[in-house]
Amino acid sequence: MTHSPKNHLHLPEVSRSQATAFRPDRRHFCGMCVAGAALPLASCSVNPATGRSSFTGLMSPAEEQRVGAEQHPQIIAEFGGEYGSPELRAYVTAIGNQLAARTEVAGQLNYTFTILNSDVVNAFALPGGYVYITRGLMALADDEAQLAGVIGHEIGHVVARHSAERYSKSVVANFGAALLGIALGGGAAELGAGIAGLAIQSYSRDQEFEADILGIRYATRAGYTADGMPGFLEKLEQDSALQAKIAGKSDAGASDANIMSTHPRTADRVAKAIEAAKVVRVANPRIGRSDYLNQVDGILYGDDPAQGVIRNRKFLHPGLAFTFEAPAGFTLINGAQSVNAIGPRGAQIVFDIHPGKAPNVSASDYIQRVWGEKIQVQGIQAITVSGMRAATGVIRQQTSNGAADIRLLAIFGSDGYIFRFLFVSPVSATAQMEEGFRRTSYSFRRLTGPEAREVRPLLLRVITAQANDSFSRLAATMPFEQFREERFATLNGISGNTSIQRGERLKIVSY
Repeated sequence: MTHSPKNHLHLPEVSRSQATAFRPDRRHFCGMCVAGAALPLASCSVNPATGRSSFTGLMSPAEEQRVGAEQHPQIIAEFGGEYGSPELRAYVTAIGNQLAARTEVAGQLNYTFTILNSDVVNAFALPGGYVYITRGLMALADDEAQLAGVIGHEIGHVVARHSAERYSKSVVANFGAALLGIALGGGAAELGAGIAGLAIQSYSRDQEFEADILGIRYATRAGYTADGMPGFLEKLEQDSALQAKIAGKSDAGASDANIMSTHPRTADRVAKAIEAAKVVRVANPRIGRSDYLNQVDGILYGDDPAQGVIRNRKFLHPGLAFTFEAPAGFTLINGAQSVNAIGPRGAQIVFDIHPGKAPNVSASDYIQRVWGEKIQVQGIQAITVSGMRAATGVIRQQTSNGAADIRLLAIFGSDGYIFRFLFVSPVSATAQMEEGFRRTSYSFRRLTGPEAREVRPLLLRVITAQANDSFSRLAATMPFEQFREERFATLNGISGNTSIQRGERLKIVSY
């Protein structure tokens, strides 16, 4: 969880970009900052993989490897650490090395393939051959060919040197802007600041298309079916729609946090990439479903208990030893900076922890003078929540959706943490939400040692269907209060009217 250096009251927009694990002092990787870059003469080179001339002169291959090596440990830390048993890591690395050996520059890079401990479905690469996939992506994928399609795509970005190309163009653009600033009286220091603050952002459509072509080329050269990436894309679209539904959003906002946010493309464009790759259809292509299911059987699913877990309407954090329960009709989302609960009629709850060291003030003074420093909080009351001193107050504020009532609640833990709730409701719904918000406030309590130790992770399990198994029966075994059938369908890439065959291997979620 990223702690803001300021304590001003903000109403965060709850989105899927927040749907990663809650943990104090956690910061997301927002890009790659390159400091101290000089500005040599511009140069273009013909890339052996793409066959086109690209402007990469301001970031050499050696510089790419240096930057990748510097950023790699930071990525590991930002995304909850490296995940997987030695066997699972070796399996992913072996697939990646097979693909890397089929590139046009094989042997020139030593690739590092890493599984990240994140349930968000994502994959990305750093320059210098650092390729990352999340355990959330591995849980969603159905077979080795789909995983190879994803890894091949990321290798494609590395081989095509898309990061170097974008960096070089951005530096030139910043250089021109800085020269204009100097001519108008600005300082030369602005140039260095612009380069130092450069962040690598999502790829262009053309670069994504190139990476698709290359990824499909490498996958088929390694003996995989060319349909791996299209198959995974279909599953991803199904998962995006489900996550949007869980978050109470439309499909249009479904892909804010998954791989599509950094790799936007459609099934039609991937089909065109297959055609453009001019691949020869592989005789008896490798799909690898059985081997893949053996590898993912038992991996962590959803939240890591070390970062807090959602159990239906309850949030439990065994490490920080607290829990609370959202009202009926609300859906919890474990976010990077907060835990959010989405409710009916536009109501929401936002939970976080005071950033930094707790100030030595009363709970009432904290509400008015620290948290609500720039606003006028009304009706401040000192209360007690589960034996802990606390305070609450209300404000009315205009939001993008109209006037809203916002109740602030700060709870002072004995260990120096200040736990904070924002209860937000449209003015017209405040009376209806009041009782549920009150129950959530007083549901907050500290977990005992035995309770914290009993918080178990959810696991992905691979089962073999029996003669009496059906879609609805297997979905009913999933330990979720809502969307059981949708979750089961998405995990397995099937629909509710799919007939389950005896002996079929399927993915479920269990403790």
